[in-house]
Amino acid sequence: MVDHGVVIRRHELTDSEWELLAPLIPSASRGRPRTEDRRVINGMVYKIRTGVSWRDLPERYGPWKTVYTRFRRYAIDGVFTRALQRIQARADAAGDIDWLVQIDSTIVRAHQHAAATGRKGEVPDDEPDDHALGRSRGGLTSKIHLACDGRGRPLAILLTPGQRHDGICARPLLERIRVPRTGPGRPRCRPDHVIADKAYSSRGFRAYLRKRGIGHTIPEKNDQKRHRRNRGRRGGRPTGFNSEIYRRRNTVERCFNQLKGFRGIATRYEKTATSYEAAVTLASLLLWARSI
Repeated sequence: MVDHGVVIRRHELTDSEWELLAPLIPSASRGRPRTEDRRVINGMVYKIRTGVSWRDLPERYGPWKTVYTRFRRYAIDGVFTRALQRIQARADAAGDIDWLVQIDSTIVRAHQHAAATGRKGEVPDDEPDDHALGRSRGGLTSKIHLACDGRGRPLAILLTPGQRHDGICARPLLERIRVPRTGPGRPRCRPDHVIADKAYSSRGFRAYLRKRGIGHTIPEKNDQKRHRRNRGRRGGRPTGFNSEIYRRRNTVERCFNQLKGFRGIATRYEKTATSYEAAVTLASLLLWARSI
């Protein structure tokens, strides 16, 4: 039941959103009573919406250490990832997912506090050595690689250092798509079609998509066209390209715009890759909840 006496403030979950998310949040089976779940989740949402530090959370969400500890535990346990998959499973069962999938990436500037990750050799087992932090022209950055459905909702997320090339991450990104079935059967992992820009134009990636039976619309780079023509018959046939389908590629850009509407996503404040990826996943979860 929804408590209609709850005052919903800005950057907090609505009653309908909480009704959808509440069953996906693990409950405490034993021990002393803990802070109300909705209150704590609202604190997490407020944090990624505004980008404030954990210590500066308003008192209405309870002790900031409680909110942070719960968020960190959920991040390590993959709670938000499983919740996102369960919402995707419901949508897929209802035929609500458009499997014309778009992939792309965006650079995120890391705040100076995100670089304070401790001494070398102190990296936890759940963290990459580089904490998904790298250096590019913009300074210290991370990169979010995203696969979204035809309605602009995240299907899979991959976090890397900012200088990592998109083409290298295309295959592991698609392999993160895993939408469970609500009944028997294996999770759905294969899109019907993939749309991507020239950064993903490589013979290896196209061969990978053909092997999996995935149609694709990816423009060919000019130097690749020239090299193929210079090889004559050995260069093979031109790649197929449907300009009408490619016009839908702006959907992934709109998805990034929505994610970056969260200030805690647009700038990385989290020190660990696990926590920042959990924040992006929580934001993705909210996008799904508001589209259903």
